[in-house]
Amino acid sequence: MKLKSVFFLFCLGAFMAVQAQEVDKAIVQKQANAAAAAAGDLKGVDTGEKDWKFSGAVGLNAAATGLWNWAAGGNNNVNGVVYGRFRLLYHKNNIAWDTNLDMEYGLSWIDQQYDPLQKSSDKLNFATKFGWEFKKTWYLTLLAGFQSQFAYGRAYDGTEAFDPITSKFLAPAYTDISVGIDWKPNDIFSIYISPVAGRLTAVYVGKNLQSSYLTEHNIDLEQTLKEKYAVYRYAELQEGVFQKDYTRNVRAELGLSFKGAINYAYKDLKLATTLGLFTPYAWDKTVMGTNENGNPIYRDNNRRFGNFDVDWTTAISYQFFNCLQVTLSTDLRYYNGTMIAKEYTNPDGSIRVENGERVQFKGIIGLGVGYSF
Repeated sequence: MKLKSVFFLFCLGAFMAVQAQEVDKAIVQKQANAAAAAAGDLKGVDTGEKDWKFSGAVGLNAAATGLWNWAAGGNNNVNGVVYGRFRLLYHKNNIAWDTNLDMEYGLSWIDQQYDPLQKSSDKLNFATKFGWEFKKTWYLTLLAGFQSQFAYGRAYDGTEAFDPITSKFLAPAYTDISVGIDWKPNDIFSIYISPVAGRLTAVYVGKNLQSSYLTEHNIDLEQTLKEKYAVYRYAELQEGVFQKDYTRNVRAELGLSFKGAINYAYKDLKLATTLGLFTPYAWDKTVMGTNENGNPIYRDNNRRFGNFDVDWTTAISYQFFNCLQVTLSTDLRYYNGTMIAKEYTNPDGSIRVENGERVQFKGIIGLGVGYSF
């Protein structure tokens, strides 16, 4: 993971946002001074600033493709994504409270015999940050966040074979709680760092689903998902002999976290981007064995200090004609310990599947009905 490149791009965007904010401030201040001078009363200028500010965007993007005797091939399809992004900001005296909620859900219908209806997008992100200003633009801050999804995710293969569940609500779910220092020069840009950051990674399947899944498909869903998202530990059955223990539903970690955010609005254009980094204070060098490539498998599942989880989300929207919106949303993730299967072709033409930690990326661009406020 090219962490330096990600950090450089984020900092460049932050610099541009701060500069834009300063230009806007200068223009507003110049206009206010001119109006006050014309009225002959500089003390009577009302900036219109409010303690509470509520903003957001909601909408529905849709697209359809129809084919008839199309030589290049393809399938008829219909896609739809509904989204809602909200921000509640409180700023008065030395107190700043910033809360964000980002929701997105999408479905695709494909004209094919198997798996015609598939989930294309599913996101539930909540974050709140409460700070006390102890020095100009510097805040002692408490931050809490939660990430999960609404519905079942499946590994679709387009055949009559069963599509196994790969995720669901609370499987996985990520909860972050931390205390740190936040540099917040304005309401647009902030950089937060915490040396005392807690992260909980949960996988909760439920007894009814676990039982029916095991009965109907002979698959231990709980163990499968805990293996996928590294929510397990190694138990020492006897001296020097370890085995994976899947009895717990939560992996708890203490570590170092960084979070940078930009929330910028100019007329009908809105930009919101957040970059989060987390690394745990741990490294258990006990070797459990080797993987298919002959590399050692450590007891900590690669969850060690210096190996960063990366979570970068961006949402851009532009509203025109009062009800139409163009939107672009991207999600880039890299989580240590999260195993993702990938197929490779051997020299003899056979296919092999390897599990590994990989960069995850999702991008959605759409045109639809929406409203920003």
